[in-house]
Amino acid sequence: MARSSSGFVAGLTAAALAAVGFLAYQASASAPETLGKPKTPASSSASKKPGGKTKPDGLPALSGQGERVVYSLGSDRVWLVGEGDKVEHTFKVTPSTVDPLPGEYAVTTRSGSITGSDGIPIEHVVRFATNDGVTIGFSAAKDGSTPEPDPSRKTGGIRESREDGLAMWEFATVGTSVIVVQ
Repeated sequence: MARSSSGFVAGLTAAALAAVGFLAYQASASAPETLGKPKTPASSSASKKPGGKTKPDGLPALSGQGERVVYSLGSDRVWLVGEGDKVEHTFKVTPSTVDPLPGEYAVTTRSGSITGSDGIPIEHVVRFATNDGVTIGFSAAKDGSTPEPDPSRKTGGIRESREDGLAMWEFATVGTSVIVVQ
């Protein structure tokens, strides 16, 4: 009887190893090629128009692939990028007092309507990162304002207009990739 039990355990172990190997392969096959590679300096992040003129709201270079949200810390701008790397919407934002670190994130949670950490009623909250113990996400003030945050308070709300907040809400569901660049 012991002999058949050890054979059964060996079979289960082999099956488990095969499953782990398969999952590891899937994970490595879907990892972005730019993962772990250094980002380019902010000065080279603006795209060029024909004739050599810089387009200041152009999608930053090396900002990922596929459907994603791109947030530039240096220009306080967001791009909603759809299939085929097509920019569906871009807009300026008012940054929070605590910035996310450059890198790749995913939308973790969303809230339709809450009060922000600064006491302002907000809507269309899309959270994606934490830094220094502060949760960071995009949101729109219900009154439409985008005031500069109080520098004496640690806040993570990146404010957008109500129109842009709605566009973000419709685009960035839980799991959507968020790329933060300098």
